[in-house]
Amino acid sequence: MRKSNQTLVMEFILQGFSEHPELRLPLLGCFLSLYAVALMGNTLIIATITCSPTLHRPMYIFLFNLATMDIISTSSVIPKVLLGLASEENTISFQGCMAQLFFLVWSASSELLLLTVMAYDRYVAICRPLHYGTLMSLQLCVALAAAVWAVCALNSSINTGLMAQLSFCGPNVIAHFFCEIPPLLLLSCSSTHLSSIMTLLADTFYGFINFLLTLLSYSCIIASILRIHSAKGKWRAFSTCSSHLIVVSIYYSAAFCAYISPASSYNPERSKLAGVLYTALSPTLNPLIYTLRNKDVKEALGKLFPFCRH
Repeated sequence: MRKSNQTLVMEFILQGFSEHPELRLPLLGCFLSLYAVALMGNTLIIATITCSPTLHRPMYIFLFNLATMDIISTSSVIPKVLLGLASEENTISFQGCMAQLFFLVWSASSELLLLTVMAYDRYVAICRPLHYGTLMSLQLCVALAAAVWAVCALNSSINTGLMAQLSFCGPNVIAHFFCEIPPLLLLSCSSTHLSSIMTLLADTFYGFINFLLTLLSYSCIIASILRIHSAKGKWRAFSTCSSHLIVVSIYYSAAFCAYISPASSYNPERSKLAGVLYTALSPTLNPLIYTLRNKDVKEALGKLFPFCRH
């Protein structure tokens, strides 16, 4: 791209949903609705937590960052999808593709890592409640959130930088509705060995290791809940982590479906479905799950925005 001997491809064609032309208008309406709800819901959560002193606590600091990640994730993909569905041409420049890849990898990996941190937060709250104020101080939570952003920005920079160094000589049709590493690796006419290794390492850390840590936290949480004698106590303890558990289940299902497989076994249809889950559906559902099931957030919303009381 930068030099003629590096690549001949100046832009990519996003396949999108062109194999189903009869679904173009329904998909346009669906994606537009999901994007509008995702933006409104996550912006509402950010504004509520920012303006409500009662929510300046560890759990809501993490929720603030999760909402920000959701906005970045969905905004890096959905506007281009809407443009492609509204017009007959769906192309993206090489620079635009790399930019989209960077922000998507950054936000997606940040969300996986943050969900692990949130699982630990719930573990401390339920299994070690007397030490919660010490183990999860506000300063520590801010530092953990900042570390998540920084580590994942480094990961995204490395993977995007490696992808930008690859040569693309044609074909230039990406079998997806956004720029993603597996289909791009299949299009490269240069060696993808290093990029494949780094992608595998990132998948292992963000997918496998984070999943095990989250599973470990919830194993301890469930064991602690089972030791509670009263049914009311068990329900109260479970209700404090049920929202997070639902979000984790949705996000990891999509992530495993999309990334935990070698590029050579890439399945466009499966990857598109997973892409819809974590770039459109998950950012839309997250604010609904956390607000509808959280008494503190609902009360804060009602005070700041009277129209939200009902």
